[in-house]
Amino acid sequence: MKEKGGRINWLIRHMMLITGLVLAVLLLVRGAAGTGLAESRERLTALLSGQADAGLEWIWRMNYPAAGYNDERETEAGKAEESISGFICRMIFGQSPLYRYLGREEDGERNYREEDPAFAGYLESGKFYEEHQYLMYDGGEETGAGTMEQAGTTVLAAGGNGADGDGNTGGQGTVAGGNAENGAMAGSPASEAGAAGGSADANAAGIPQKNENMTCAASVLPLIGTTYRKEQLADYDYMMKHFYSVHTSTTAGRDLMKADEFLAKDFTLEGKNDKPQILIYHTHSQEEFSDYGPNNKEATVIGIGTYLTELLTAKGYNVIHDKSVYDLQNGKLDRNKAYTYALDGVTRILQENPSIEVILDLHRDGVNESLHMVNEVNGKPTAPIMFFNGVSQTPEGPIEYLPNPYRSDNLAFSFQMQLDAAAYFPGLTRKIYIKGLRYNLHLRPRSVLIEVGAQTNTYQEARNAMEPLAEVLNMVLQGN
Repeated sequence: MKEKGGRINWLIRHMMLITGLVLAVLLLVRGAAGTGLAESRERLTALLSGQADAGLEWIWRMNYPAAGYNDERETEAGKAEESISGFICRMIFGQSPLYRYLGREEDGERNYREEDPAFAGYLESGKFYEEHQYLMYDGGEETGAGTMEQAGTTVLAAGGNGADGDGNTGGQGTVAGGNAENGAMAGSPASEAGAAGGSADANAAGIPQKNENMTCAASVLPLIGTTYRKEQLADYDYMMKHFYSVHTSTTAGRDLMKADEFLAKDFTLEGKNDKPQILIYHTHSQEEFSDYGPNNKEATVIGIGTYLTELLTAKGYNVIHDKSVYDLQNGKLDRNKAYTYALDGVTRILQENPSIEVILDLHRDGVNESLHMVNEVNGKPTAPIMFFNGVSQTPEGPIEYLPNPYRSDNLAFSFQMQLDAAAYFPGLTRKIYIKGLRYNLHLRPRSVLIEVGAQTNTYQEARNAMEPLAEVLNMVLQGN
């Protein structure tokens, strides 16, 4: 009988213990729900300790009433000593990711040692954008220009140069066939080559040999625009004033913008055309021109990309035109995430075609509706183009989580094309635009984002720009 009573007592005690633990857990859940999302570890710790202590205290007293319970806590160095129950609960709940993410070191800094590294990266990027909120609202590649000056271009007279010499080609160099002031070059590349001891038939293609003083390519095309001396371009202030528009989200200092290094880079293609060499794609495939409609559905950036592909293919290049839609998700326009989706798509294409050496992301700009940019190039009304570089840098310094190993190469790539356009196709280009983020220009050393006209241009005006663009691109890729 005595043995039976002992077993019953043991059973009752353990049932009470289990019941108490269940009640303690329920109290914790209820308390946590009442607080919503815990604001700090201190609040969560107080909740855990208070509710758990109450539950365990009740269990202790029910089982060992004679032992009593000591509510007084000793202090050491002014800090409260943890109760056994609090320690146990903290050990159990410490395994929760939420509890760890809310954890802080004694100095108030977040403790990342036990966190998922991706979460730490998320917090760091959030902190960055909190400090640079203008990038969130102005991180796109559109300029939003309202005037010709803001757009970095000027209206050209037919076959002439910019009215103020400080527009799209960066002018106040030397106009070919005109005044050779300050020792700048004038005349055709053939005559320059002859002066240097070269020949107009220097190679099988009949392209003149390039003079070492030339800052533009040598070509059989007539040099009707503006050329520049190396001494002019070596002047940082001169180069930045005449060739670049720098957005307030970034800086382009003397340590980065070095004309001599840009000119020294050789972008001659290394591979042959038996494999893909050039990739053309569109981060914002839904960008349209002014005459887009049911009867003119090709009036988009994809349409001009198709034409550029045809022109480059005719020149012997092996070109892939990616027409994937990266800015529509579930039928809705999502331009903010388009660069992320495009990065995935382009990376896949590069993995499948590692021979690709050139990447062109074709866009059209967004400007004030009252601004219509058009120049006469090659005798045709042409929407000016704008080379665009992302430098992964704010005024405070590099954006560490956006590595850009080919930044200098891509700056040089666009700069060489800008010089060639100024020499052979005046009116074709606006000033090169530099902005703070990366814009997926980190995948190849011959990468560039190109804005072709704007939403106020017609499709034909934009299409007309592809012919001189193909010529300029060919000059740089041939190493002329």
